[in-house]
Amino acid sequence: MKAFRGRFAAGLLLVLLMGSAVAQNDNLLIQMLPAGGFRVWHGDGSSVLSDDEVMLLDSLAEPQGSAPITTSLGAARARSTEQGVVIELADATADKALLVDRDACGHLKTWHSEGRMQISENQAIDLVMAAVPGGGPRMVLDEQHHAKSFLTNLGVMVAIWRPRSAASRAQDVPAAIDPPAGRLAPQ
Repeated sequence: MKAFRGRFAAGLLLVLLMGSAVAQNDNLLIQMLPAGGFRVWHGDGSSVLSDDEVMLLDSLAEPQGSAPITTSLGAARARSTEQGVVIELADATADKALLVDRDACGHLKTWHSEGRMQISENQAIDLVMAAVPGGGPRMVLDEQHHAKSFLTNLGVMVAIWRPRSAASRAQDVPAAIDPPAGRLAPQ
């Protein structure tokens, strides 16, 4: 399991680094719901709790929900679900839920119920179907966004990026590559 997480983290880091070098990134987590359909969590959102607040709520999580706790965002409670610990933000006007995730090193990651990147149900289905532990094939969501989906223990993690234009990629490729002496250039 540790080897899987290490390979997954390395692959995800590569995808994210490639994306950060080219443009705007988005991360999504798609979870299949027990009754059918999907729940999409966003890597970034407007509701941000400190790690201390998230750790406290995570430790208090109960299936029926913890007692309300006062946080920097107002009253919050934590529910333990089959899909993970969900923090409900009663006083938030938007982004009213966070999903708690921990990486292999124990670092906290919170997924947001609302974010800037929206995908259709058909796109969610395609991304879930293409997900494998090391990352599925690159998919084109629209003319501006590409995605790669990874199967994780919480659901399907999706890295989304804007590819560089063909003109900007052409600048990175040398005009001609001279093969070493004695080797023919591929035809």
